Amino acid sequence: MINVNAYQQYQYNSIMSASPERLVLMLFEGAIRFVKLARKAIEEKDIAGANENLTKAQDIIAELNQSLDMSYDISENLAGIYDFLYRRLVDANIKKDAEFLDVVESMLKELKDTWEQAYVNSKKNS
Repeated sequence: MINVNAYQQYQYNSIMSASPERLVLMLFEGAIRFVKLARKAIEEKDIAGANENLTKAQDIIAELNQSLDMSYDISENLAGIYDFLYRRLVDANIKKDAEFLDVVESMLKELKDTWEQAYVNSKKNS
């Protein structure tokens, strides 16, 4: 980690020391941020920027899907949601159409809020 600035070191330490629950929240936050950046890039006709940010959001959704523990009933439902979100992101990327991002961003925010509430509740019960 030579020549890493202080902010990058802080980010690295935040990730490495985060609980699994906090990491999931960070993934949702990142996906939402990349969707917003992609929307802006599409509106500005920045094809490369849109592709880059949509690809990052797709990678995050794929990671969330891969991390599911399928021994829980809810995981099957989440897998379906993640598949839907991933396909909408691909459609937005192929067509460079920000309308696909409306539902994606809304659903990501709802999932993040739900996960955050569950995380807070689990901390209270610990």
